Amino acid sequence: MTIDPSNVGGSPLVARVKNIILQPKAEWERIETEGADLRSLYVGYVVPLAAIAAVCATIGLLLFSWGMGGFFIRLNPLQAVISGLFQFVMAIACVYATGFIVNVLAPSFGARQDELQAHKVAVYGSTAGLLAGVFSIHPLLAILGLVGLYSFVLLWFGLERLMKAPEDKRVIYYAAVIGIAIVAGFVISLVLGVVRASMLGTVGGMPPF
Repeated sequence: MTIDPSNVGGSPLVARVKNIILQPKAEWERIETEGADLRSLYVGYVVPLAAIAAVCATIGLLLFSWGMGGFFIRLNPLQAVISGLFQFVMAIACVYATGFIVNVLAPSFGARQDELQAHKVAVYGSTAGLLAGVFSIHPLLAILGLVGLYSFVLLWFGLERLMKAPEDKRVIYYAAVIGIAIVAGFVISLVLGVVRASMLGTVGGMPPF
């Protein structure tokens, strides 16, 4: 991970997040030639962002009731922490799985098969989705989590720049990767739902925000 020259003295993580969100095309060009390894990608980037989201989710589950239609859940401290840990682990697993699929599918669509570049696509392409987790800190902010869909745009630019799929197959390649990402997201939601449902305490009435 490199430091943006315009942000000398700042955090490389913050600089990368800012640049990939605001200047994705230029940032993918820098990312393409960066030396890195899988460990540094995940430990230095995915883990911190996933941890921030998980902490926000834990706080939200601990302090507020969630639900609709007159039925709400609130978790005790241990339950909230366990739920947050599950979210943290599953977020990392989802990003890794996406990188794996990007690499495995590459030859089928005429793209270059490169494990490191594929995981760069998944790691940095997931930025918006990971950041959107901060909105789980309060039920009224949860709808803002939709900004995480911007990751679909980041993935498009990343696939185009790093995986070098031919133009006539690029859209199909992208659609296949997005399909996997959606399935992975569904699995994460399902797993978290099962975990939380096994621990929830349901109360009726209005949520005490």
